[in-house]
Formats: sequence, C-alpha cells, structure tokens
Amino acid sequence: MTSPETTPADTNPDKADPDNARWTFAGFRRGALDVLPFVPGITGFAMAYGTVAARKGMTLFEALLMSATVFAGVVQMVVLDSWPGTLSFAAIVGILALAALVNARYLMIGATLRPLFGGEPARKVYPTLFFLVEPNWLMSLRYYSKGGRDPAHMLGGGVAMYLTWVTMAVPGFIAGAAVGNPKQFGIDLVMPAFFVAILVPLWRGPRRSYGLIVGGLAAFATDFLFGGFWYLIVGALAGCLAGVFNDD
Repeated sequence: MTSPETTPADTNPDKADPDNARWTFAGFRRGALDVLPFVPGITGFAMAYGTVAARKGMTLFEALLMSATVFAGVVQMVVLDSWPGTLSFAAIVGILALAALVNARYLMIGATLRPLFGGEPARKVYPTLFFLVEPNWLMSLRYYSKGGRDPAHMLGGGVAMYLTWVTMAVPGFIAGAAVGNPKQFGIDLVMPAFFVAILVPLWRGPRRSYGLIVGGLAAFATDFLFGGFWYLIVGALAGCLAGVFNDD
C-alpha cells in the first residue's frame, strides 16, 4: 500500500530525476545547448577546412561529402595537407593508414564513455558514436560527473557539432579561391587554437593535470625533432601514461 506521502510516480527514477532517464529529447536538447560555447571555434575550424579544400582543387560537393562521411576535423586537415598529386593505390592505402593512426585517440576517448553507455543496446550506441568529437565528449563527461545519465546528451551535442562542421565549410570553400595562401591569414593556426580552448575546462591545477602537461611536452618535442604527424600519437600516449601513473 502506497503511503500518502509517496506516489507511484515518485518511485519512478525517470520521472523523479530527468537526468536519469534514457534517450530522451530533453537530454538531446541539453547536449546541443551544452556545446554552444564551442560553436564559434568549430565554425572557424570548418571554414579553414573549406578554404584548404578549395585550394587543393576539390569541388564543393567533394569537400562537403568528405565532411559528412568522415566528420573528423584533424584527420581531414592532415589528409588534405598530405594529399598526393596522383592518387594511386599505394597513396590510398597510405591515406587510410594515416587517418587510422590520427584517429586512434578515439579508442581512448570512447573508453571513457563506457559508464554513460554501459548496458545500452549496440543499435543505439554505435550510430551515436559516429557523432563523437572532442567538444561533446568533454561536455558529456561533465554532464555525467554531475549525475546525468541520459546517453542522448552526447548525441545532441554531436549532432550540433556535425551540422556546424558540414555547413560552415561552405563559406570557407567559397572564400578559398580569393584567399591565396591560407597561412598568410593565420588560418593554419585555427586548429591548434581550437584544441587549446578545449583544454581550458580540463585544467584542474598542476597536480591533477600531469597528463595534459606531459602529453603537450611530448607532442612538442616529437614535432620539433621529427616533424610529420607522429606528435599526435606520441602526445596522446604519453599523456595517457602520465595520467595512469598519477591516478589517485
């Protein structure tokens, strides 16, 4: 028998606490709103990509198709920067290997989302992970740490980032032919500036941020000594190892 102070609705965790509901529109909307501070940064990043794509001779359709199907800003910029004059089979294999290498960080990023997605069916989880990028990953971790349990939060943030990334490449592409050398306008600095801005909310003081510090120093040293894109992998691995050994 239910006491007068307690109703059946009060014992329903989804109704009592919306953050504990699963795959709701409210969670989706909250995720989209949470990533709004990142929209200006990803807008500049997408426009820089569009400009570089135009300078590399891609058509607007090809540039948008790449953004819509790959949806990985760093990889797209890296691949464009190393795009060969003649697209041979060996060049295609090299591009695929480079893309896999640079995106290997998502193995570690995705693993941190296990608590949020644990127990959810694969038919929901894996399509959602297509929209996984750093901004909605960061905000979903913060959302979870505050008690939120709706996986739609990450999906909402990812869809917002996806739409921004694809559409904002258009003005960048249109301006590409008139820009000349993109580096003279500092467009090549958009990507590192964007990721530095993402790191700011992760800073918890020197003691709790050894991973960020070690990873950054390792990436800088690798780029200085060897060049190329190995600094992405070396920095990520060094940061992860430092974080493991500094885990409280």
